[in-house]
Amino acid sequence: MTHTPTVTVRFTQAISHAAEQLGFALPATLQQAVGEQDRVSLALQGQIWESFCEQARDPLVGIQFGLALQVGHLDTVGMVLMSCDTVEDALDSLMDYYPIVGEGGAFSYQVHNDECEIRYQPQYTVRQRERVEAAMTALLQLSRWTTGDHLQAIRMTFSHPALDDNRRYESLLGLPVRFATDHNTLVLPASDLSLPLIHANPSLCHHLRTLADQLLDNLGSQSLSATVRDLLRQHPHWGKEKVADQLAMSGRHLVRKLGEEGSSFKLLRDALLQGMAEKELQAGTRLADIADKLGFSDESAFSKAFKRWTGMTPANYREEKR
Repeated sequence: MTHTPTVTVRFTQAISHAAEQLGFALPATLQQAVGEQDRVSLALQGQIWESFCEQARDPLVGIQFGLALQVGHLDTVGMVLMSCDTVEDALDSLMDYYPIVGEGGAFSYQVHNDECEIRYQPQYTVRQRERVEAAMTALLQLSRWTTGDHLQAIRMTFSHPALDDNRRYESLLGLPVRFATDHNTLVLPASDLSLPLIHANPSLCHHLRTLADQLLDNLGSQSLSATVRDLLRQHPHWGKEKVADQLAMSGRHLVRKLGEEGSSFKLLRDALLQGMAEKELQAGTRLADIADKLGFSDESAFSKAFKRWTGMTPANYREEKR
């Protein structure tokens, strides 16, 4: 049976609330259709966005919507994100649970040298530009709010052309914005990944993640990226073919399916191994033990990989963290 992509009702209701604040209402037929569903189909979501954007008559209505979005509109996922310990923990949780909020796009992130790049790949076509801008703006707002405005994003990029004067984008978002790039991204300083969240609550977060796991199971559509990440977290030494075999598919098919989600096996594995390595280094674990745990042949191979990921040697990383 073919799975029908859906979006949570709470997120969809946020669009209706935004319309009311702008002085208009979505058609009664659309509002009634939303009220009759446990989750909103991506097709209905497209109709809602079409009506919302057409009536708003503001080219940057997606930005405006993203700025107004509240953490409660993200349901359980929003609560999980705000109760995480650090920005990095919240990002990892986002990668696992974003399908609960909506299956219309895929998030991924990678760290290179001193920057962390969070990417968003939409999988819809109706009002794509406005919806992408809404998603990226909401991500920026949530990042700022959960850190008490300590997070200082570097820039935002969109793969589409600007919908209005660039100065208006930068005025609303408070950071440089670029257009017609390869990806939709929010770029943060890599150092900001360690920022603590102001509402961190480890025990609550653990409980909420359990609930979120159940929601994912009920949804029946955990992203392939999240599934691959879970396998690699348990078996960091596994390669592409071993993971593909575990998922009953070929390596080539795995690569293609991850590409459809805007990700890749190498990106996922490198990001996960880097995060695990950094935690082990900060904990004082011997290099030989880290290399063995992460599946490297020896310390030298691990050190070369770590320098490729971060631009520094494991020893330099440890010294910097001290």
